[in-house]
Amino acid sequence: MLYIMRHGKTDWNAKHKLQGHADIPLNEEGRQMAEKTREEYKGPAFDVCYCSPLVRAKETAEIFLKGTHTPIIVDERLIEMSFGVYEGIENSFQIPNCPINQLFDEPEQYESVEGGESLQELFARTGEFLEEVIMPLMKKETNVLIVGHGAMNASIIGRIQKTPLRNFWDNLGKNCELKRLL
Repeated sequence: MLYIMRHGKTDWNAKHKLQGHADIPLNEEGRQMAEKTREEYKGPAFDVCYCSPLVRAKETAEIFLKGTHTPIIVDERLIEMSFGVYEGIENSFQIPNCPINQLFDEPEQYESVEGGESLQELFARTGEFLEEVIMPLMKKETNVLIVGHGAMNASIIGRIQKTPLRNFWDNLGKNCELKRLL
């Protein structure tokens, strides 16, 4: 089985700041969220966890898997989408004509911003990860957990569920929400 989880809350989540590749740690609420999800999870044990290299995802995986023998493997392809020059911007929707907002309003029309990543680039790297790592493990009936980020997770979920690009954000999970995909 394949499960996916978004990292716990950070101070930047609370301030509505775009994080992207910025390596922002969990805040206390985020740590508590991961602990609560661990306590509530009653499913099968995970054979392996693949995780983003960013600290907020790694710490979420470590807290959630505490007390298990599940190895956590960092994979660079699971890093959050890069928002380029807009990383760290707060409340972008309050800025008229802010180009990053198109990513959220009309993802099918989005063109990457300066220094940012396009959805096609995001799909290419997460698709490669799915084909090279996840699909062979699914054939072996391995229980796998992926711990990542909003846009990155949405790209994996969308690919598996064949979600149209215009509905990309329908796949955005809440912080520490655990979803079964396969």
